[in-house]
Amino acid sequence: MTAKIRERIKEIRETLGISQRDFAKRIFISQSLLGDIELGNRNINDRTIQLISTEFNVNKEWLLNGKGTIFAAPPPDLQLEKLIETYKQLDKPLRDYLLDQARGLLKINKEMAKRDH
Repeated sequence: MTAKIRERIKEIRETLGISQRDFAKRIFISQSLLGDIELGNRNINDRTIQLISTEFNVNKEWLLNGKGTIFAAPPPDLQLEKLIETYKQLDKPLRDYLLDQARGLLKINKEMAKRDH
């Protein structure tokens, strides 16, 4: 593996603002293996390259050769994904409560934006 691929893997992680632990978990490898890959102590296999490309919408050509843009599509919104997972685990009354709170926060946010302009 070239130093460039391992650097690009780290760049993907940092661009997404995701820890090694969370990144590794999403591509079904251990954090220690990911750390070894990023340090150049272990090679990355084709399966892991494909998983990175698929899971994070990474342009495979960019990952392998540095050509093109990092993302083939807009990068995933990891915070939104966590919020959705949390929402799905709530009972209906708590889901309704969460939506009401979110609407209230949106209203406050709009009012603050009006004051700032």
